[in-house]
Amino acid sequence: MEETLYDIEIHRGDDRYIGKIFSDSDGIKEFTSEHFDQLLRDITIDIQLTLEDFTHHRTNFPDSLED
Repeated sequence: MEETLYDIEIHRGDDRYIGKIFSDSDGIKEFTSEHFDQLLRDITIDIQLTLEDFTHHRTNFPDSLED
């Protein structure tokens, strides 16, 4: 099964780059930077942290609930 986790938009303004990431779990997040590589780094780190947090929480749930 294929599913889109994030949509990413990047725009160049007069003096900075603006990036937006869209997800069902986190909504919209916006990042700005004067340097394109720093913008990509910030976006990548945010996505990695969110996915690690999601994976960690998912592994803490029991497979079945016993009464």
